Amino acid sequence: MRAKIMMALMLSTFLAAMEGTIVSTAVPRITSDLSGFEQVSWVYAIYMLATAVSAPIYGKLADLFGRKNVMMFGIGIFLIGSTLCGLAMSMEQLIVYRAIQGLGAGSVMPITMTIIGDLYNDQSSRAKAQGWISAVWGLSGVVGPLVGGFLVDTISWRYIFFLNLPFGLLSFFMLVLFYKEKLGVKTKRHIDYPGVLIFSIGTISLLYALLRGSQNQSWLSPTILSLLVFSIMTYVIFVSVERKSPEPLIPLSLFTNRNVTMINMLTLLVNAIVISLVVYLPIWSQGVLGESATMAGFVLTPMPVCWTLGSVVSGNLLGRLRADQLITGGTAVLTIASILLFSLSAQSPGFLIYVAVGLIGLGMGLISPIVMVKIQASVPVDKRGTAVALNTFTATFSQTFGAAVFGMFFNMVTVASGQKNLGSSFESGGIPAQQLEQVRDILASGVHVVFTGTMVVAIGSFMLALMIAKARREAVGMDGN
Repeated sequence: MRAKIMMALMLSTFLAAMEGTIVSTAVPRITSDLSGFEQVSWVYAIYMLATAVSAPIYGKLADLFGRKNVMMFGIGIFLIGSTLCGLAMSMEQLIVYRAIQGLGAGSVMPITMTIIGDLYNDQSSRAKAQGWISAVWGLSGVVGPLVGGFLVDTISWRYIFFLNLPFGLLSFFMLVLFYKEKLGVKTKRHIDYPGVLIFSIGTISLLYALLRGSQNQSWLSPTILSLLVFSIMTYVIFVSVERKSPEPLIPLSLFTNRNVTMINMLTLLVNAIVISLVVYLPIWSQGVLGESATMAGFVLTPMPVCWTLGSVVSGNLLGRLRADQLITGGTAVLTIASILLFSLSAQSPGFLIYVAVGLIGLGMGLISPIVMVKIQASVPVDKRGTAVALNTFTATFSQTFGAAVFGMFFNMVTVASGQKNLGSSFESGGIPAQQLEQVRDILASGVHVVFTGTMVVAIGSFMLALMIAKARREAVGMDGN
């Protein structure tokens, strides 16, 4: 029975992972068809924003009402959003429907990892199971860009959203049939409605301000400043509400847990690295090198392949190596990869891009299973769903924040150039030949600035990993072991 549940969880993970990798290769065609290149960051950002806001809510609901029901509800919302995305007739509609997708996707990763924590008691088994989940993520990452690029080039980008439906339905019905969750005695539970509302409003305000500011470079506008101040005030109120709530949405004790805090900080950094690659490498491939959407998919392929390899290796090495050693090794690999990305130019040999992308995947694969193991080992069972969801929120917030900050850097170069035909440069014949080289130089400069930021973040993650290792040595010394 456990194997069948794991298969259902793998399918739900496949569902979520396919979404991110397929969209990355389709964005240039989507923005061309729907005339919205200046809104390209919102195709990613609104999905991540909705996922970030909903993940902690799903985690708390899973602790209160059980993992199964909440998971199935989230999958259903995601499938509705996917269908609507495939039917979108304008960029504005697509952005709204991507938000619906994100509201459903917020349930997938945190509850999947929470269920694994419930199914497997010892850390080694959990690490291996989470390694397999990461491996499925990697497999779907290989299939996603290739299938997505093929669909974009041969049929229509709309089918990248419809492709979610069979996987989602299969996962849904497998959970219905095979996952027999044992719930405790039914009692009246308190739902932190004020916390949910205040947290959602504050997070949406903050992320919207970041995304809007990065898009328009209007950081000092009254609207952006008002949103930032409002979000800070909202979070202050949220802390006050959570202190008084009998069952808070996010227990404040999680923020005083040193292990949880440091792992969440690491998650914040490494996921920003991933989003810079997923968003801007296809732009580099198609806009600078002039490749097709299918070839852009091939460029991303080494990341999920090596992510799979790193996850399996990491899960099997835990026990022979310490968790902090694996995390340090993973961040060192990410740093090397980011330096390679920083060195890219239009004349760089093709293999250099594939090596850099593969190393990003390998580093993330070494880190990802260990992050979940450490989170689950640092909190009691009744807080496990909330703690995992908080880490998932951190990851999605990181991607949204990263998309905003890197988008700001990218737009500083591309928007300042005054070119109005950047979106058309992805399509052959989109602009006159005499302007093509200039447009590609502008895109190359923008992406180079992004990868400079990626390198800085990667170095920061390595330094934090060293701090985590030092904290462990100090804790062991205090215990006298």
